[in-house]
Amino acid sequence: MSSQISESDQEQLIQKLDIFKIHGKDKRGRKILRVTGKFFPARFLSVEVLKKYLEENIFPRLGKKPFSVLYVHTGVQRSENFPGISALRSIYDAIPVNVKDNLQAVYFLHPGLQARLFLATFGRLLFSGGLYGKLRYVNRLDYLWEHVRRNEIEIPDFVYDHDEDLEYRPMMDYGLESDHPRVYGAPAVDSPVSMYSMRCIS
Repeated sequence: MSSQISESDQEQLIQKLDIFKIHGKDKRGRKILRVTGKFFPARFLSVEVLKKYLEENIFPRLGKKPFSVLYVHTGVQRSENFPGISALRSIYDAIPVNVKDNLQAVYFLHPGLQARLFLATFGRLLFSGGLYGKLRYVNRLDYLWEHVRRNEIEIPDFVYDHDEDLEYRPMMDYGLESDHPRVYGAPAVDSPVSMYSMRCIS
Protein backbone atom coordinates (compact mmCIF):
# COMPACT_ATOMS: atom_id res chain seq x y z
CA MET A 1 0.00 0.00 0.00
CA SER A 2 1.19 3.51 -0.70
CA SER A 3 -0.09 6.74 0.78
CA GLN A 4 -0.81 9.57 -1.65
CA ILE A 5 -3.17 11.64 0.52
CA SER A 6 -3.03 13.04 4.04
CA GLU A 7 -3.72 10.87 7.08
CA SER A 8 -6.94 12.70 7.88
CA ASP A 9 -8.14 12.26 4.29
CA GLN A 10 -7.30 8.56 4.46
CA GLU A 11 -9.34 8.16 7.65
CA GLN A 12 -12.27 9.98 6.07
CA LEU A 13 -11.98 7.75 3.01
CA ILE A 14 -12.18 4.59 5.13
CA GLN A 15 -15.25 5.96 6.87
CA LYS A 16 -16.93 7.13 3.67
CA LEU A 17 -16.41 3.88 1.77
CA ASP A 18 -17.89 1.84 4.62
CA ILE A 19 -15.16 -0.80 4.29
CA PHE A 20 -15.60 -1.99 7.87
CA LYS A 21 -19.06 -2.28 9.39
CA ILE A 22 -20.19 -4.00 12.57
CA HIS A 23 -23.78 -5.12 12.26
CA GLY A 24 -25.87 -8.24 12.28
CA LYS A 25 -25.23 -11.55 13.99
CA ASP A 26 -24.41 -15.07 12.95
CA LYS A 27 -26.56 -18.08 13.80
CA ARG A 28 -24.77 -18.40 17.14
CA GLY A 29 -25.63 -14.85 18.16
CA ARG A 30 -22.15 -13.40 17.64
CA LYS A 31 -21.55 -9.89 16.30
CA ILE A 32 -20.38 -9.68 12.71
CA LEU A 33 -17.65 -7.42 11.37
CA ARG A 34 -18.30 -7.08 7.64
CA VAL A 35 -15.27 -6.21 5.52
CA THR A 36 -15.99 -5.28 1.90
CA GLY A 37 -12.84 -5.95 -0.12
CA LYS A 38 -14.00 -4.20 -3.29
CA PHE A 39 -14.19 -0.86 -1.48
CA PHE A 40 -10.66 -1.13 -0.08
CA PRO A 41 -8.58 1.72 -1.60
CA ALA A 42 -5.23 -0.08 -1.37
CA ARG A 43 -3.36 2.50 -3.46
CA PHE A 44 -4.26 5.38 -1.14
CA LEU A 45 -4.06 3.89 2.35
CA SER A 46 -0.99 3.45 4.51
CA VAL A 47 -0.75 0.49 6.86
CA GLU A 48 -0.25 2.83 9.81
CA VAL A 49 -3.44 4.80 9.15
CA LEU A 50 -5.43 1.61 8.67
CA LYS A 51 -4.16 0.11 11.93
CA LYS A 52 -4.94 3.35 13.78
CA TYR A 53 -8.46 3.39 12.37
CA LEU A 54 -9.10 -0.20 13.45
CA GLU A 55 -7.69 0.41 16.92
CA GLU A 56 -9.80 3.53 17.49
CA ASN A 57 -13.04 2.76 15.67
CA ILE A 58 -13.48 -0.99 15.28
CA PHE A 59 -11.77 -3.03 18.01
CA PRO A 60 -13.37 -1.13 20.94
CA ARG A 61 -16.85 -1.66 19.46
CA LEU A 62 -16.34 -5.40 19.25
CA GLY A 63 -16.16 -5.52 23.03
CA LYS A 64 -14.96 -8.54 24.93
CA LYS A 65 -17.37 -11.07 23.44
CA PRO A 66 -16.89 -13.60 20.63
CA PHE A 67 -17.47 -12.25 17.13
CA SER A 68 -17.25 -13.32 13.49
CA VAL A 69 -15.89 -11.67 10.36
CA LEU A 70 -17.66 -11.68 7.02
CA TYR A 71 -15.07 -10.86 4.36
CA VAL A 72 -16.74 -10.01 1.05
CA HIS A 73 -14.12 -10.81 -1.60
CA THR A 74 -16.49 -10.12 -4.50
CA GLY A 75 -14.95 -7.79 -7.08
CA VAL A 76 -11.46 -7.67 -5.58
CA GLN A 77 -8.73 -7.07 -8.17
CA ARG A 78 -5.08 -7.39 -7.21
CA SER A 79 -4.05 -4.15 -8.91
CA GLU A 80 -6.85 -2.07 -7.39
CA ASN A 81 -7.94 -3.18 -3.93
CA PHE A 82 -5.57 -5.86 -2.65
CA PRO A 83 -3.32 -4.44 0.10
CA GLY A 84 -0.44 -6.89 -0.41
CA ILE A 85 1.00 -9.74 1.63
CA SER A 86 3.31 -7.70 3.85
CA ALA A 87 0.52 -5.23 4.65
CA LEU A 88 -1.88 -8.03 5.57
CA ARG A 89 0.68 -9.56 7.89
CA SER A 90 1.44 -6.20 9.50
CA ILE A 91 -2.24 -5.48 10.09
CA TYR A 92 -2.86 -8.93 11.52
CA ASP A 93 0.11 -8.68 13.87
CA ALA A 94 -1.24 -5.36 15.18
CA ILE A 95 -4.57 -6.86 16.25
CA PRO A 96 -4.70 -7.10 20.07
CA VAL A 97 -4.47 -10.61 21.51
CA ASN A 98 -7.89 -10.41 23.16
CA VAL A 99 -9.49 -9.46 19.83
CA LYS A 100 -7.80 -12.40 18.09
CA ASP A 101 -8.97 -14.74 20.83
CA ASN A 102 -12.57 -13.56 20.49
CA LEU A 103 -12.62 -14.07 16.73
CA GLN A 104 -14.50 -17.33 16.20
CA ALA A 105 -14.98 -17.57 12.44
CA VAL A 106 -14.06 -15.81 9.18
CA TYR A 107 -16.63 -16.30 6.43
CA PHE A 108 -14.84 -15.73 3.12
CA LEU A 109 -17.52 -14.93 0.53
CA HIS A 110 -16.84 -15.57 -3.19
CA PRO A 111 -13.19 -16.63 -2.72
CA GLY A 112 -12.30 -17.52 -6.32
CA LEU A 113 -9.52 -19.87 -7.38
CA GLN A 114 -6.60 -17.45 -6.96
CA ALA A 115 -7.59 -16.56 -3.40
CA ARG A 116 -7.94 -20.22 -2.49
CA LEU A 117 -4.51 -21.06 -3.92
CA PHE A 118 -2.93 -18.09 -2.18
CA LEU A 119 -4.35 -18.98 1.22
CA ALA A 120 -3.59 -22.67 0.78
CA THR A 121 0.04 -21.76 0.08
CA PHE A 122 0.65 -18.85 2.44
CA GLY A 123 -2.28 -18.86 4.86
CA ARG A 124 -0.63 -20.81 7.67
CA LEU A 125 2.56 -18.74 7.37
CA LEU A 126 0.74 -15.40 7.31
CA PHE A 127 -1.80 -15.97 10.02
CA SER A 128 -0.68 -17.54 13.26
CA GLY A 129 -2.77 -18.20 16.33
CA GLY A 130 -5.17 -20.55 14.61
CA LEU A 131 -6.84 -17.97 12.36
CA TYR A 132 -6.33 -20.11 9.27
CA GLY A 133 -8.34 -22.86 10.94
CA LYS A 134 -11.25 -20.45 11.49
CA LEU A 135 -11.52 -19.68 7.78
CA ARG A 136 -14.73 -20.81 6.08
CA TYR A 137 -15.03 -20.53 2.29
CA VAL A 138 -18.53 -19.53 1.18
CA ASN A 139 -19.08 -19.88 -2.57
CA ARG A 140 -22.68 -18.65 -2.69
CA LEU A 141 -24.94 -16.38 -0.67
CA ASP A 142 -27.31 -19.30 -0.09
CA TYR A 143 -24.51 -21.03 1.84
CA LEU A 144 -23.81 -17.87 3.82
CA TRP A 145 -27.35 -17.89 5.22
CA GLU A 146 -26.55 -21.23 6.82
CA HIS A 147 -24.16 -19.34 9.14
CA VAL A 148 -25.46 -15.75 9.20
CA ARG A 149 -28.88 -14.29 10.03
CA ARG A 150 -30.02 -13.12 6.62
CA ASN A 151 -32.40 -10.36 7.72
CA GLU A 152 -29.82 -8.74 10.00
CA ILE A 153 -26.95 -8.05 7.62
CA GLU A 154 -26.67 -5.73 4.64
CA ILE A 155 -25.14 -7.14 1.46
CA PRO A 156 -24.23 -4.75 -1.42
CA ASP A 157 -26.16 -5.17 -4.69
CA PHE A 158 -23.02 -6.01 -6.69
CA VAL A 159 -22.56 -9.10 -4.51
CA TYR A 160 -26.04 -10.37 -5.43
CA ASP A 161 -25.30 -9.66 -9.10
CA HIS A 162 -22.07 -11.66 -8.95
CA ASP A 163 -23.85 -14.48 -7.18
CA GLU A 164 -26.36 -14.66 -10.03
CA ASP A 165 -23.48 -14.80 -12.53
CA LEU A 166 -21.99 -17.73 -10.63
CA GLU A 167 -25.29 -19.59 -10.72
CA TYR A 168 -25.48 -19.07 -14.46
CA ARG A 169 -21.78 -19.79 -15.09
CA PRO A 170 -20.48 -22.13 -12.35
CA MET A 171 -17.09 -22.58 -14.04
CA MET A 172 -16.19 -19.09 -12.82
CA ASP A 173 -15.84 -20.61 -9.37
CA TYR A 174 -12.87 -22.67 -10.44
CA GLY A 175 -11.11 -20.20 -12.71
CA LEU A 176 -12.15 -22.15 -15.79
CA GLU A 177 -14.06 -19.15 -17.10
CA SER A 178 -13.33 -15.45 -16.69
CA ASP A 179 -15.67 -13.18 -14.77
CA HIS A 180 -15.30 -10.58 -17.52
CA PRO A 181 -18.77 -9.37 -18.62
CA ARG A 182 -20.05 -11.08 -21.71
CA VAL A 183 -23.26 -11.52 -23.67
CA TYR A 184 -25.04 -14.62 -22.44
CA GLY A 185 -26.11 -16.97 -25.18
CA ALA A 186 -23.59 -15.60 -27.67
CA PRO A 187 -22.17 -18.07 -30.21
CA ALA A 188 -19.32 -20.12 -28.79
CA VAL A 189 -17.45 -20.33 -32.11
CA ASP A 190 -15.72 -17.35 -33.72
CA SER A 191 -17.04 -15.00 -31.06
CA PRO A 192 -14.63 -12.19 -30.08
CA VAL A 193 -16.23 -12.07 -26.65
CA SER A 194 -15.64 -15.76 -26.13
CA MET A 195 -12.06 -15.44 -27.31
CA TYR A 196 -11.51 -12.61 -24.82
CA SER A 197 -12.92 -14.76 -22.05
CA MET A 198 -10.51 -17.56 -22.97
CA ARG A 199 -7.56 -15.16 -22.82
CA CYS A 200 -8.64 -13.92 -19.40
CA ILE A 201 -8.68 -17.31 -17.72
CA SER A 202 -6.90 -16.94 -14.42
